[in-house]
Amino acid sequence: MSQPDRNRRLLVQGIGAGLALPALGVAPAIIASPNARPRVMDGVQSGDVSGSRAIVWSRCDRPARLVVEWDTRSSFANPRRIQSPVTTDALDFTAKVDLRGLPADQAVFYRARFEDARDGSLSEPWFGHLRSAPRRDRDIRFVWGGDTCGQGYGINPDIGGMRIYEAMRRRQPDFFLHSGDVIYADGPIPEQVTAEDGRIWRNLVTEAKSKVAETLDEYRGNYRYNLMDENLRRFNAEVPQIWQWDDHEVTNNWSPSKVLDDRYRVKDIDVLVRRARQAYLEYAPMRLTPRDALGRVYRKIAYGPQLDVFVLDMRSYRGPNTANLQAEPSAETAFLGQQQLDWLKRELRSSQATWKVIAADMPIGLHVPDGKTADGQARWEAIANGNDGPALGRELEIADLLAFIQRAQVRNTVWLTADVHYCAAHHYHPSRAAFQRFDPFWEFVAGPLNAGSFGPNALDATFGPEVVFQKAPLTPNSSPFAGFQFFGEVEIESRGALTVSLRDIDGNAVFTQTLEPQLA
Repeated sequence: MSQPDRNRRLLVQGIGAGLALPALGVAPAIIASPNARPRVMDGVQSGDVSGSRAIVWSRCDRPARLVVEWDTRSSFANPRRIQSPVTTDALDFTAKVDLRGLPADQAVFYRARFEDARDGSLSEPWFGHLRSAPRRDRDIRFVWGGDTCGQGYGINPDIGGMRIYEAMRRRQPDFFLHSGDVIYADGPIPEQVTAEDGRIWRNLVTEAKSKVAETLDEYRGNYRYNLMDENLRRFNAEVPQIWQWDDHEVTNNWSPSKVLDDRYRVKDIDVLVRRARQAYLEYAPMRLTPRDALGRVYRKIAYGPQLDVFVLDMRSYRGPNTANLQAEPSAETAFLGQQQLDWLKRELRSSQATWKVIAADMPIGLHVPDGKTADGQARWEAIANGNDGPALGRELEIADLLAFIQRAQVRNTVWLTADVHYCAAHHYHPSRAAFQRFDPFWEFVAGPLNAGSFGPNALDATFGPEVVFQKAPLTPNSSPFAGFQFFGEVEIESRGALTVSLRDIDGNAVFTQTLEPQLA
């Protein structure tokens, strides 16, 4: 990249998500008064960068088409143009375009604006950039984490908002994997929260975040709330994303057996799931698959010859939360579900990438309780069941998957997750396990990004996990003041080694582990 282009990129990095800049090198637009022109409401996002494609997302204030121009030079000397269909209030005025034909391994600059569906007037542009997927081996860096605006800890202007997104941006990652709990639809944001030592955490507040989400617009309002944060808007404009979802996109610990508490007037969990899913798919910068009219969340993101990311959905296909001790597979023991499990096996077997990252919403071997069953047994929210013996309940699916990975000789799998609100590194080995038909592997846990901190959780020995590292607060539900906010970072060298770092709210590494690839 030339020095002028490099300087321009730094300029875009600094202001792309915060300011609307004059258009550069575009055809004259219809002249209209500023108040009559459409507005870009929440900046821009990009996502699902794979092959020669990338998604660009934005939201308007009226019926309009999203118009995106992109170029490999920040001067936009030779822009290519694509536009969306007209977006309406049926989509909350959100819109996406799928950029195609991107050159491999290039800086791609884009500017997004809306064209009014009635009079053709244009909004001011918003700028963003991304790096397209590589075709050859090169160094790769990406970050991951989960849990944003949970436990009443929202956007605090006193500390500069959601600072961890700025720390992740400064690492200049190729992309970001959001491992679930993108919002806390069941977590109202009050004006203030009394944190440890009596400190006051002060929040920006909105009507949509004043109660649990039940209506479609209340779910949408949770995403709009997060996008009020300047750190997040700047991050979104510069770092492509891969989203997956978990429980708080709907309500805490939801499954088909969920009984909603007295805060909810809507008592049908299936109704809430449908509304939540629609809002999620409207706001996620993800490519929707035609295989499912509602959009399938699980998918593979192929990021060049060194990396495939397998994005799982551990929420939509699960059976009810139970004591999780069933001896035989059934609808009750489903966690991924048979269709998704078959897909994952097939894609893992066919993957030619050096590293296969399995992005899971929840950890494998940690106890994640969900109260008690009607007969007083412990009920479980995740995979583990507190029984250190042979695989039972939901563990049966994981045992089947791990045995397949060994049998098919799938090398170099790494599991990344969040959910439990602390950071950890777990090594799984059959010599420590009750179920032993698998190859050793690592699981890394990051988060929360901006929420209460908890942990550490107890381990279930069925698959032989060992805590190599963990960092968690002494006091449950510690505020972000306490310093237990974490994100993870993965660096893959062109020669093949993969290094995982767990980093704090300021970007400082608290743990690092390097893995060498196994040859086939």
